[in-house]
Amino acid sequence: MTKAEKAGPGKVKFSFKPGDNRELPLIIGEMPILPRHYWQGKAFDETTLTPPLGSGPYRIASQEPGRWVVYERVKSYWGANLAVRKGFNNFDRIRYDYYRDSTVALEALKAGEYDFREENEAKKWATAYDDWPALKDGRARKDRLDNQVPTGMQAFAYNIRRPLFADPKVRRALAFAFDFEWTNKNLFYGQYKRSESYFSNSELAAAGLPGPLELKVLEPLRAQLPPEVFTTEYRTPRTEGDGNIRPNLRMAMNLLEEAGWTVEQGKLVKDGRPFHFEILLAQPTFERVVLPFVRNLTRLGIEAEVRTVDTSQYQNRVRAFDFDMIVQSWGQSLSPGNEQSMYWSSEAADHPGSRNVVGIKNPAVDVLIEQVISATTREDLVARTRALDRALLWNHYVIPQWHLGADRLAYWNKFGRPDTMPMKGFQVFSWWVK
Repeated sequence: MTKAEKAGPGKVKFSFKPGDNRELPLIIGEMPILPRHYWQGKAFDETTLTPPLGSGPYRIASQEPGRWVVYERVKSYWGANLAVRKGFNNFDRIRYDYYRDSTVALEALKAGEYDFREENEAKKWATAYDDWPALKDGRARKDRLDNQVPTGMQAFAYNIRRPLFADPKVRRALAFAFDFEWTNKNLFYGQYKRSESYFSNSELAAAGLPGPLELKVLEPLRAQLPPEVFTTEYRTPRTEGDGNIRPNLRMAMNLLEEAGWTVEQGKLVKDGRPFHFEILLAQPTFERVVLPFVRNLTRLGIEAEVRTVDTSQYQNRVRAFDFDMIVQSWGQSLSPGNEQSMYWSSEAADHPGSRNVVGIKNPAVDVLIEQVISATTREDLVARTRALDRALLWNHYVIPQWHLGADRLAYWNKFGRPDTMPMKGFQVFSWWVK
């Protein structure tokens, strides 16, 4: 954007640089409009406990910082009859309570201290609700509602700025040491699916071999892409889930030997240097997932160290790209666009704090990102996104983990909700009190 000008009462004119970025006007149009008369004389960059003037369907009625906040419905809300608001905002009063401990929060739900909870822990979903009497007699409900929301990619993310991970064969080899099937069975009660796309759970995910529209995008880049993009459907390594991962480790060792690594006295070495790296975490609870992966790496002669640090240190190190491997997630929508540049582009790779934590600098990926951003039809957008998906997958920038593709909800049986489930999952503000 080059400039913004007042074009008359209630009108603003935005001018854009030359290019074919059809999403940018939409992004600009989503920017909030703030009332000048309210903010004059106030420090905009300071925190405050005074509710600011807004124009939404709810306003803050009361609060106790750190404990709860109450919203009340604005009866004169200007947008109540807009087509995109019909059926929404049905509650007169909404209270959010804050809990420092998720176990305490769950027990508070069972005691009736609040009404609705979205569960994000597989173990709690599988076992922690069994003793809730209200669930057994119908006074409460526990629903798993499937959706069609792109789950994005959660993965072990390499920092390929490190010479250790510069070779795609090495990155692919380490993926054989992650036993998802065992992890899902023993830690997650079989609730998750393996991610095999950066756009899983949607039509944007690449599947099979490239179709005609994808090939139209990919062919000019053939020399810059791995040959598997054109010949092979991407699949993550698989096991039986019984803990026997020896066949996968043999595959990994073959790839590592092709990359020049050998085992000497039980250690994987190259040019006299051992294969050693650190997995940086911010949550101790994730160690139960990482440590079995580390044990499998040890069988390959790789020394992987797990380091869990506090949140502020973790954020600072990730922003500075001061890590070997982290667990990272990239969210996606049904309309991918400009954010892909922040995720994967060569330009973003050198910006401290960018989402391109992997450090991808791939000219073919840069071209595919621009193709996604400049798509003019839905059909083209889907094809170009799938092409980008294939390029990212076959460069082995990450070790994909898992996704759910559903919402897990527990609530007191006092709500009604629409019969039709939106593609993007449940919308609690479309519910009502029966």
